Amino acid sequence: MPKLTKAVVDRAELRAKQYTIWCSELKGFGAYVHPTGSRTYFVDYRSREGARRRMTIGRHGVITTEQARKLAIETMGGVVLQRADPLLERKTRRKSLTVAQLCDQYLKAAEKGVILGRSRRPKKASTIEIDKGRIARHIKPLLGTKLVIDLDRADIVKFIRDVTTGKTARRDRSGKNGNRVLVTGGAGTAARTTGFLGGILTYAVGEGIITSNPVRGVTLPADNVRDRRLTADEYRFIGSALTDEQSEIDTPQAITGAWLLALTGCRLGEISMLQWDEVDEVAGCFRLKDSKSGPSVRPVGREAFDVLRKAVRVPGNPYVLPALRKAGHYNGLAGAWVRFMERAGLEGVTPHTMRHSYASVGGDLGYADSTIAAMLGHAGGTVTSRYVHRLDAVLVAAANQISGEVKRQMG
Repeated sequence: MPKLTKAVVDRAELRAKQYTIWCSELKGFGAYVHPTGSRTYFVDYRSREGARRRMTIGRHGVITTEQARKLAIETMGGVVLQRADPLLERKTRRKSLTVAQLCDQYLKAAEKGVILGRSRRPKKASTIEIDKGRIARHIKPLLGTKLVIDLDRADIVKFIRDVTTGKTARRDRSGKNGNRVLVTGGAGTAARTTGFLGGILTYAVGEGIITSNPVRGVTLPADNVRDRRLTADEYRFIGSALTDEQSEIDTPQAITGAWLLALTGCRLGEISMLQWDEVDEVAGCFRLKDSKSGPSVRPVGREAFDVLRKAVRVPGNPYVLPALRKAGHYNGLAGAWVRFMERAGLEGVTPHTMRHSYASVGGDLGYADSTIAAMLGHAGGTVTSRYVHRLDAVLVAAANQISGEVKRQMG
């Protein structure tokens, strides 16, 4: 039994059946000689439980004999010093999920109602759609091919940096039903997407896929996007974009939806999904059957009802913003909003900016945070009882004053 060298392996005779040649100097290091003429290096060892393992290192010719010897020494060194089982680890890694596969598994669980949101209730379909967007536009492109078991703090820090600097930013029609979508980077997007990624990895911990969450303890960037509020001039620019000559050929549902975003402080999804039986003009409110914080009664100003009286109605369609060519609601408000902001010459103004600005106008007018929270439907501040039939006169008056001031600034 000689020392394994290239010459020894090359000269090994071929037989009808596979056989083994061992190295005389390194116990456990050997090579298979196959009837086809190929040779394969391997290492033979015992695990800490005493089980005999034989792990392939590589094919002769692809790696040299000395490279194979070094890998064999490293493998056996790990077995002795770290009590590791490299063959078991290799098999485990082959069966390990990639980040993309984990995301798909998470979404299936969410759609079955297994994943709970912050309110300890199953995630809403609208929330899952947002989750799908974050996965498809940021997580999979940057981390999708990595094994979940290999993710570490450095990967998360790099992910945050890449999203913040706009590595995944693009503009396309990847939205629902091919709607136009502007995918942005920035600190806010990085913070929210990383927080969501942390939730996916917490799920992975619970499923026994990994033992710890690498997102935990990583400092997230400050989300400054939501601090954006409109100036009086910016309100006027938006008002002009919604009333100029081009607006006359715009989709009526888009114009109606944009005005409602400005005049109510509602979320984009709440306006897109608003139904006529949720509109209570007599009481001056929207009685939302569902929202981010559950059923919610929102005080709404007179100016918003003026807009609603001019809205397109489709017989048999319950939505305030009916779909263009089929039953259901209009899905193009997000894309239309991007178009309106381009026309207004404004950057960084999102539907959430309108919500924040609405609240800021309320603060400028002297209303308390609790009053503004109730009008916005914040968790803890919203009027959520489905049995509420009459709103506090203060809230109705506040909604009238705030929407009036917003309309005044928009011109």
